Amino acid sequence: MLALGIEGTAHTIGVGIVDERCRVLANVYDMVKPEKGGIHPREAANHHAELAAPMIRRALDAAGVSADELDVVTFSQGPGLGPCLRTVATAARALSLSLGVPLVGVNHCVSHLEIGRGLFPECEDPALLYVSGGNTQVIAYARGRYRVFGETLDIGLGNMLDKFGRELGLPFPGGPRLEKLALEGGKLLPLPYSVKGMDVAFSGMLTAALALHRRGERLEDIAFSLQEVAFAMLTEVTERAMAHVGKDEVLLGGGVARNKRLQAMVGRMAEDRGARMFVPPGELCIDNGAMIAWTGLLMHRAGVRMALEDTLVDQRFRTDEVAVTWR
Repeated sequence: MLALGIEGTAHTIGVGIVDERCRVLANVYDMVKPEKGGIHPREAANHHAELAAPMIRRALDAAGVSADELDVVTFSQGPGLGPCLRTVATAARALSLSLGVPLVGVNHCVSHLEIGRGLFPECEDPALLYVSGGNTQVIAYARGRYRVFGETLDIGLGNMLDKFGRELGLPFPGGPRLEKLALEGGKLLPLPYSVKGMDVAFSGMLTAALALHRRGERLEDIAFSLQEVAFAMLTEVTERAMAHVGKDEVLLGGGVARNKRLQAMVGRMAEDRGARMFVPPGELCIDNGAMIAWTGLLMHRAGVRMALEDTLVDQRFRTDEVAVTWR
């Protein structure tokens, strides 16, 4: 069985093809890179519309299969930016109708978890630390759904890092550039440590970091401090969630999960608890079509069927709204 997935929740359009063993046969993507400022939803949607058909062809060529061999077409149904979601949904509907194969809409957040489970069969029932531009959540499976045990109360961690980088004139995305700068820092500067129960908040940290920059602190030390404080917050709430639900596995997902310092901190926590940490390869941590394809394939095999009217996008599609019938 072959599934093609189209991702397009925000700045990245991606097309992936996977088989029933979670072998990634193709995973191509392209990211909007504005010359200045952040992502404009309509400009990102235009970018996705222009590239959707060529990238589907690229994915088919990379996988060495023809469109007629596909068994199911899947797409990111939400959460995300409305114009981007509608663009990829339209592309997926057109492809599904032209091929006469089923269409499955996928929750973007759930797909970050499922691709990790698919890649690591030994990772059976993890807590997921999902950290990306627009999302920051601690998730675990309980009673038929992926429950959110903690999340950001304001902005996602990646969004905070990107906004800080943008204010300083760093190219988008700012997170990877701040990670490099942090390696040259070492002075821990005072920043708000905003953990509220199981939830976290980052907007105060952003304001404080910008104030430190105006005060003349070295950018390398600010980047170092941002990472140390923010990642400590995430490690704390992840450990608390693991203890609460009795998980001895932790899975990282989302673009920020590629950060080596975050991996080191969560990995040390897991080791101290006698638990195991799993991190997908970098190209499967970021937004990508392969994770959409795999999750849609799981849903299809479990009997999920969608009529066209069921494929409306949902900008606020919550992780815990999905009935996980495939587990």
